[in-house]
Amino acid sequence: METRNYEFPAGPAAAGRALAGVVGSGDLEVLLQPGDDGVIRIVVNTSVDGKGAVWDALLQRVFGGEPLPAATIVINDCGATPGVVRMRIEQAYEELQAGRAA
Repeated sequence: METRNYEFPAGPAAAGRALAGVVGSGDLEVLLQPGDDGVIRIVVNTSVDGKGAVWDALLQRVFGGEPLPAATIVINDCGATPGVVRMRIEQAYEELQAGRAA
């Protein structure tokens, strides 16, 4: 089990909470809640050790461009592929935009 922590610049705080995915064989869940204006904080809990460079590159691609709403994000991973990780993060932010956030 490995835990990784990240911070990225962000816009104003997210408008609510969102959940995307489930923890299970080959998948992951993304838990998103409003954060401090200007920063996205991410905690990755993964069952796959030694893939830090993959996480670094993937999250830089997702969060390194135009700022997303500020949030605290917890990713609980059970061996998901980078494509699934990106999709779940996008799903969580889509929940916020669609007004379905808790």
